[in-house]
Amino acid sequence: MTGCRFTGGPERVLEQIIKAYPDSDIFSLVDGLTSTERHFLGGRPVNTSFVQKLPWGRTKYRHYFPLMPLAIEQFDLSSYDLVLSSSYAFAKGVITGPDQLHICYCHSPIRFAWDLQHQYLEEAHLKKGFGSLVTRSFLHYMRLWDTRTSAGVDSFIANSCFVARRIEKAYRRNAEVIYPSIECSDFSVQAEKEDFYLTASRLVPYKKIPLVLEAFRACLIVGL
Repeated sequence: MTGCRFTGGPERVLEQIIKAYPDSDIFSLVDGLTSTERHFLGGRPVNTSFVQKLPWGRTKYRHYFPLMPLAIEQFDLSSYDLVLSSSYAFAKGVITGPDQLHICYCHSPIRFAWDLQHQYLEEAHLKKGFGSLVTRSFLHYMRLWDTRTSAGVDSFIANSCFVARRIEKAYRRNAEVIYPSIECSDFSVQAEKEDFYLTASRLVPYKKIPLVLEAFRACLIVGL
């Protein structure tokens, strides 16, 4: 279970899960991977939710966030003994039975609904007005749903100690920390430090790239 869109950190984690469980089936709310991005799937088909079939659901899926809790609960996973969810928002909300083991590799509790709510509202210019009221009501519902579905997870794995603290704060659950793998061969130790700074990140609000730009006006920005 995942929510793959394009290759980044979560997709690298999914790649390692697939290697560990080569006969596994893959479910995702939306599959937006291109033919060149999906090599790590090993030719496996991706079972997607009804959001995939909605207008622009493959590319503008964020507009359908209010439907995601409903969509994730429609997957019938009753024939599986083990369910592994790779989740930053909705994947852990799959429904499992008492004889199934559900392990969630959690990249974070839903950031925009919990401690980063006010930052997201400010970035979206939704601090005031009717739109703000509607959005805050939705985020309140998301926190209730997120807390309720955390009870369906038998064991949490966090990708860092910081995320483990966020899981404990939001869900009152302990999480084992297993750091994502790193391709060490892609990096080499430089004996002399060159005179520049580099940040590589997805260009999303909570990464605070404008703040990085303000601090390092001569840096190179790589957006993923």
